[in-house]
Amino acid sequence: MDHRLSVLVQVDLGGAYVRLAVTGCLTEANQHVLYPLVRRARTLIPPVTVSVDLTAADHVEAIAVDLLRWAVDHDGTMGGAGAGAVELVVPDDLPGHRSALPPVVRRLEAWSR
Repeated sequence: MDHRLSVLVQVDLGGAYVRLAVTGCLTEANQHVLYPLVRRARTLIPPVTVSVDLTAADHVEAIAVDLLRWAVDHDGTMGGAGAGAVELVVPDDLPGHRSALPPVVRRLEAWSR
């Protein structure tokens, strides 16, 4: 399975928000690469709230969300007055991994029936 993670960082230059829009797959194995981005975003415009938006992700593992929350909650270096809050925006039902077949193949299989 291809478990690529893509992150778009949206920064409101007025200081209202920093949003990390995550697409692709967030898994136990790759969640550790997301936290340094969260940490960096917290320092861009202190004390802005950083929103990690997982609603557009193709696949999200519950353990990955738990590990990311733990990392945010237990980061001793960000406890100072300049650190902003972090909110995780998670879909109600975590999406599972979709079929490994590309969309064209799935459409052809459905058409041949």
